[in-house]
Amino acid sequence: MRARLLALVLLLMLAGCSSGGTRDDGRITLRFQSLAWQEESVEANKRLVKEWNAAHPDVRVEYVQGSWDSVHDQLLTAFEGGEAPDVIHDASDDLADFAYGGYLADLTGLLPARLKSDIPRRSWETATFGNGVYGVPFLQEPRVLIANATWLRRSGVRIPTPKEPWSWAEFRRITERLSGPGKYGVAWPLKEPVSATLNLSLSAGGQLFHRGPDGKVTVRFGAADQVVPRTIHDQANTDRSASPTTLGSGGSDTLPGFFAGRYAMVPLGFSYRQQIVQQAPKGFDWQVLPAPAGAGGLTQGVSPQTLSIAEDCPHKKEAAAFLDFLLRPPNMVRLALGDWMLPTGTQALRDSALRTTRHGWATGAALAAQLRPAPAQTVRGYPEWKDKVATPALQEYYSGAIGLGALRERLEGDGNLVLARYQR
Repeated sequence: MRARLLALVLLLMLAGCSSGGTRDDGRITLRFQSLAWQEESVEANKRLVKEWNAAHPDVRVEYVQGSWDSVHDQLLTAFEGGEAPDVIHDASDDLADFAYGGYLADLTGLLPARLKSDIPRRSWETATFGNGVYGVPFLQEPRVLIANATWLRRSGVRIPTPKEPWSWAEFRRITERLSGPGKYGVAWPLKEPVSATLNLSLSAGGQLFHRGPDGKVTVRFGAADQVVPRTIHDQANTDRSASPTTLGSGGSDTLPGFFAGRYAMVPLGFSYRQQIVQQAPKGFDWQVLPAPAGAGGLTQGVSPQTLSIAEDCPHKKEAAAFLDFLLRPPNMVRLALGDWMLPTGTQALRDSALRTTRHGWATGAALAAQLRPAPAQTVRGYPEWKDKVATPALQEYYSGAIGLGALRERLEGDGNLVLARYQR
């Protein structure tokens, strides 16, 4: 009996150390794991935590630095070991397995009406799994074209706007027109090709993942899904208007060549503008253009950054109050500016700081209404499908190693075998 009592005490002590707890003086401590990495973003997050702590002496928030590179495996280990942070910063496309696995708290009854109404329904859908909401989507970024403004101006090509974007066919013709000896109309950084391909494919009407009457998801690589990958493949392998050497590169890797005048345009996430501002040579003239549009218009898939609460958190009400504080409109603007991204909140998005033409903020803000949940948002098994099937298949297709038929066979055949294991 005594041994059992000692074991119980030890378990309670461990539980108190693994997540938020209450100190002897009655003060609650919540652990907030942030994935902010840019200097401005880290500063904005830490400053907001400091402001919360100053105003809430009985509920202290401890800032914990995480990393995007390892967050999924790190969180899985933490959840299974009972050591997860109370407030969790992640991305919506990483939440499905955690939500279905019971590791995240359903926020439906925890969040204030103000926050629920301020964020559009389309954004809430990115963090909705089954009948519950398991994260607050708060930052998002469209993919845009970062262009050498001088090069485009001298070429005489039509400059696209959010109201009159290029079509995918026009984009292909223009990149071919901009190319020349040692120069390319576009550099696609596709080291991680899956999300870029799927999210941009929504503009062409693609969906790829289809849910049947039984609720099970299958992959169908139809004509609309093929528009974007075929464009990229043909630019790199037929037109030679896309640099073949950047297909295996990350976004940052393309910037030196862009600054050196080797590429007229680079498709990048909206937040890359910060690196361009910091690294571009003096006098380099660049501009932000909307990505091409198709049958779906300027629609893009996004996986917003999210804030969640661990199911094991013993102080969910206090954690939800902290989320509400972080995501008040003025604070959401601060977080957006720090990350060079767009807020999901409608009030924050109207802020004049996010509507200026400087650094392309206005172009990005004009695209916000067209952002939709990424196609893979609620697909169980997507991480494995992406890593083991889609990534190598798309890389081989873009390099010219396999054709469209082989790509389709692997995405559908091999892909559906992977997804089936998660849907038994």
